[in-house]
Order: sequence, then structure tokens, then C-alpha cells
Amino acid sequence: MSCTTLGFFGGTFNPVHFGHLRLALEVKQALELDEVRLVPCHRPAHRGEPEVSDAQRAAMLRLALSDCADLQLDTRELERSGPSYSVDTLQGLREELGPETSLSWIMGSDAFAGLDTWHRWRELLDWGHIVVVARPGWKLPETGPVADCLTRHQGPAEVLSEKPAGHIVVQSLRLLPISATDIRTQIAAGESPQFLLPDSVWQFIQQHGLYARAAP
Repeated sequence: MSCTTLGFFGGTFNPVHFGHLRLALEVKQALELDEVRLVPCHRPAHRGEPEVSDAQRAAMLRLALSDCADLQLDTRELERSGPSYSVDTLQGLREELGPETSLSWIMGSDAFAGLDTWHRWRELLDWGHIVVVARPGWKLPETGPVADCLTRHQGPAEVLSEKPAGHIVVQSLRLLPISATDIRTQIAAGESPQFLLPDSVWQFIQQHGLYARAAP
């Protein structure tokens, strides 16, 4: 009997852009997930706090996802105080959705390479799977604790529909080379980031004067 398969893609989404959206959609399609949710964090553990509010980042995501039935917004991390730890989110999802649902935390290969710096990182696989999205030719860690974890737990894509948790699946995609940092820098310099993010998001940024004085 196959599991219901849910994927969760976390980040600051500051602002959300086509790179985020295309990655999430391609993962859903390539791995045949039943649902993929974008999960904006409240306070990122590995970088400074976003210079725009939680409500503004959520509003931009709602605009970006308004015409995409394949992707959903999940604001649970914005509703928690303190740093946003993925392990806490996965644990909460497991308690909410039950032991049989397949949960996958989606991350880029660069984030995966530094996984051993994450809070209670070894517990992630207790609550769900990890999907690592890698560009073609990108090398995964070959030594160290993350490489050891990959060796022990890597599995084929099919495992996501067979098991609720415990495996690492590596999926190669041709990712769009778009950076939220570059978008913020362009806006701060008075340039237009049009065609890097949805028009509705760009209009929202202009209407609210976001990032106009943002530091890179």
C-alpha cells in the first residue's frame, strides 16, 4: 500500500522568485508527490532576519501561488516564536498527519552539504525523508558526517511512496540561476527585477516600497 506523499520546501522567500517556484514544481512532478508546500521561516537559524515582515513575505507567497494549484503555502513556522528549526516543523507535521504519511523536507545540495550544522540534524530522518535537489554535475559530500549519513540512508525515489520517513533521495534538476539576494540588490540600486519573479510580487514590492534601502 502506497503512502500519501507530502513535500515541504522551507526558506526565507525574501522575496519569492521563479527559482523557488520552478524548483518546487519540478520536484513535485519528478517525484510524483501528492502535494508540495512552501514553508516560509519566521527567524532563520543560519542567516540574519529578513528586513521585511513575516506578513509581507507571506503575502508575496500567496500572490505567487494564487494561480498554481500544484503548490500550497504553509505558514506554521511564521506562527511559532523563536528560531525556525526544520526538525521542529517535521516533528509537528508528523504529530499532526500521523505515522503513515510520507513527509519529505526539500533542500538544495548546498544546504545539504552543511546539514551537520543544523539543529538536531540527525533527528530529521526520524520524522521524514530528505530530498536533496542538485544541479547536474554538483558533487555531494564525500567525507564527513553528512557523507556518512548519505551512505547509510540514500534510497531511490520510489521509497517516498513506500515509507513515511528515514531516507535521503537525491534529485537532479536544472535549476534557474536566480538569487533573492541579487533581486534585493537590484531593487536597492533602483533597477528592475522584472521577469525574475511573478509580476504580482513585483507590483506588491513596489506598492509597499520593499527593499528600496535594503543592504545586499
